[in-house]
Amino acid sequence: MNPQTVIFIGRSGCGKGTQAGLFKDWLHKEDHEKKQILYVETGDKFRKFIEGESFSSKLSKEDYSTDKRQPDFLGCYMWAGMLVEELEENMHIVFDGAPRSLEEAYMVTTAFEFYKRNKPTIIYIDVSREWSEERLLARGRSDDKTIAKIIKRLNWFDADVSPAIEYFKKTPMYNYIRVNGEQTIENVHRDIMKAYDKA
Repeated sequence: MNPQTVIFIGRSGCGKGTQAGLFKDWLHKEDHEKKQILYVETGDKFRKFIEGESFSSKLSKEDYSTDKRQPDFLGCYMWAGMLVEELEENMHIVFDGAPRSLEEAYMVTTAFEFYKRNKPTIIYIDVSREWSEERLLARGRSDDKTIAKIIKRLNWFDADVSPAIEYFKKTPMYNYIRVNGEQTIENVHRDIMKAYDKA
């Protein structure tokens, strides 16, 4: 199996992390050469970063405490640092939840071109705002405590992430897959794999 490059993207609460985990399990099973997988997930990295003592961490925490979206350059720093420091030849790459803006999508493209990644796949897990709202409230994570915080995050998706998705959809170097995320975990995974096999 050639090295695979996949980005899972969608609204908060759509199940990106769960589906990325199932996809990683599939890669482990199907790749008989057992290549390593670089899992690029920036949410936890941001949460740890804002608890740091550096000047940048303190400024980032100020933005976080006022529900302001983190700047694109910090988002790029999170995932680009992982690629530069951890990516080795012939590793699979699985992105979970990044990029989060059109500008970041452009930067991801330059990274994939630099690393000569052939036909990266975008897996867009499509759910409604209402679906996301319900799941984020049920999840009860620290950044999902109030409906006001959740609405801000969903607004960011519409304003910032949606243009990135459109860019991926229209850019020929990418395989683009959209699946209905308002199903059981098993059915979403089934639809992803069915489309992925055809891509």
